[in-house]
Amino acid sequence: MHAAAEDEVHDEFFPLVPAPQDGSRWQAPTDVEQYLYKLSRADSAYAYLRTLAIEGVYYPVRLDQARAAGQGTYPMLTTETPDGRTVAQVYTSGLLPRPHPYLVYEYATLGALAQIVPREVDVLAVNAATPCEQYFLTDDEERETWLDLHHELFSPDALMDRVVTRRTGAPAPGPLLHGLACGAHLCFRNGDAWNTPHWHGMGYRGETERIADDWGVQDREDWLGIQQRLLDQEVSPWYWDFVLGARTALLRAGARRVDPEQWRDCVESTLRARAQEDGTVDDDPEFGDFVAHLRALVGKVLRYEARFRADGLLPPDGFVRTIAAWDIGRGSKMARWGRGARHATESEMYAAIEHAAGAAQASYDSWEEFSAGYVLGRCLHFDAEEFGPWYTTVLDAHRALTSDPDSPWRTVPFTGGA
Repeated sequence: MHAAAEDEVHDEFFPLVPAPQDGSRWQAPTDVEQYLYKLSRADSAYAYLRTLAIEGVYYPVRLDQARAAGQGTYPMLTTETPDGRTVAQVYTSGLLPRPHPYLVYEYATLGALAQIVPREVDVLAVNAATPCEQYFLTDDEERETWLDLHHELFSPDALMDRVVTRRTGAPAPGPLLHGLACGAHLCFRNGDAWNTPHWHGMGYRGETERIADDWGVQDREDWLGIQQRLLDQEVSPWYWDFVLGARTALLRAGARRVDPEQWRDCVESTLRARAQEDGTVDDDPEFGDFVAHLRALVGKVLRYEARFRADGLLPPDGFVRTIAAWDIGRGSKMARWGRGARHATESEMYAAIEHAAGAAQASYDSWEEFSAGYVLGRCLHFDAEEFGPWYTTVLDAHRALTSDPDSPWRTVPFTGGA
């Protein structure tokens, strides 16, 4: 079952972007299309192809056909020209239209296109009906060129770990834009435009497989459940924030700084008091093990925070008050992933993203604080104090997002804009 709402039925199947009529320079949605615009005007078809080999493209498919397609089958919507030629249309990501309830777009590399474009297709139309359109024949020699360029230039890693920002078509300042910015860590890691309001991600198949493999989301009901739990900050273990909250309570009670042993004792005494209130047997061995685990978690948090300060992720006297950002940030992206997989309607995606904005502002005072909370949550979840890639990759994201002039954290105010 896929999600569709009556107000989402529209006729924007393919992009239609007129060129400027006054002779002015066209402002493309992203830097990729801006470069392709330059190449198309210079008639540099081979350089244009090289760019496609690096970035990949998206092609339209009827949703019912996409859902029915098995592994190794790649349905593709084609059109006919008045002179009888068959055309396959593909687009770069910045030009993809608003998602349609019954039409999806699939991602393909240039090398994959050489294999999956039907043999009856005569012409490959790239970014048709836009200022950066280009057309290629699809004979055997041309397909061989696509394969050669793919093997020479395509690298999935090169598409990751980068700030991508839409220049046009982004939401105006407000809760939606702020909520989109909450997913910036994952947008950076995946190389996605952080501020696009129309989500296609890795294409319909890619988005469906992503949340099925990584999150166990197989259908709309699964998505609704995990989306709500993320927004309610119930996916991460409750006791992470319980431990952090014990330190906050001590500081509010007047402590100028919290001694680690005092913090551990506060965690244990509060936990035991709650157990007695709930009627839990607090001398049970399993409960004792849990208390010991939470006392040890204090030391783990302190060691991570020391490393964060050394790496500039926290200020010299800074600490993390809550890991809420770990669920909020993923909730911002889960809304988009659910939309890409057609488990979510457009309005549900927007509502979830705006909810993420409000939750972030209720928990933090700045993007830097939000990021530190996200990074600590990710480390507690995955890193096991190895300070390996689970930490270093998100540290790279933090540094880029706090310094790149196109980053949402340099352009979207944390407070006052949502």
